[in-house]
Amino acid sequence: MTETNEGGSTAVTPTTRRELHGAPSAEARVTRLVIMGPQGAGKGTQAARLAELFGIPAISTGDIFRANIKGGTELGKLAQEYSAKGDLVPDEVTDEMVRSRLGEDDVKGGFLLDGYPRNAHQVEALDGILSDLGWALDGVIELTAAREELLARISKRAEIEGREDDTPDAIARRLDIYDEQTAPLTAAYSERGLLAQVDGIGDVSEVTERIVQALAAELG
Repeated sequence: MTETNEGGSTAVTPTTRRELHGAPSAEARVTRLVIMGPQGAGKGTQAARLAELFGIPAISTGDIFRANIKGGTELGKLAQEYSAKGDLVPDEVTDEMVRSRLGEDDVKGGFLLDGYPRNAHQVEALDGILSDLGWALDGVIELTAAREELLARISKRAEIEGREDDTPDAIARRLDIYDEQTAPLTAAYSERGLLAQVDGIGDVSEVTERIVQALAAELG
C-alpha cells in the first residue's frame, strides 16, 4: 500500500508479514491478529480496514453468532436457547463457534478476530484452538482513547441515532466493564510480547497507519 506524504514523497506501508519481517517464506505472508478496544474507539472501522489491507477476513463474534443461527447449526440453536431465556451464552459455546469458524478455508491465509477473546477463559481457549491447528497469534492490537473522548463520541453517536438508552451513566458503566474485563487480557498478551497499543483517536487513515507501524515494531 502506498501513500503520498505532504512533501510529495511516496511512503510504502507494509501490508504483509513478508514486508513486516523481510521473511522469505510463504508462511510469513500469513497474518493472525486480534483487535480489541472500548466502545467508541473505532474498532469496527479499523478491523474492516486492516482486513482489506492484509487480505484476511475480519471475524467478529457477532458475525459468528448470526451465521450459526441463520445456518441452523446445533451451536446456533443452543445459543438461541440461552438468548431466548435472557441468559448469556456460555463461553464454551462461543469457543466452539470460534473453533468451527477458524477451521474454514478462508482463514488459512490469516484472520483478524474482533470481540474474542473477552476474558481469561477465552484467552486459554483460543490458545488451545490455535495450538490444535498448529498456529499462533502474530499480534494483539488494542485501540486506546481518553475516557472523556470516548464518552463524547458515544454520546454524540447516541444522539444522532436516537438511542435514549445510551445515557451517560450507562455509557460509563460499559466502559468500566470493558476496563475490568480487558486489563487481564492485555497484561497477558503484553507479557508474551504480542500487544500493540495504539491511540485510536484521529483521522481514520492515520490510525490505520499507526496500527501497521506498531505491528511492524512488535513483529520485527
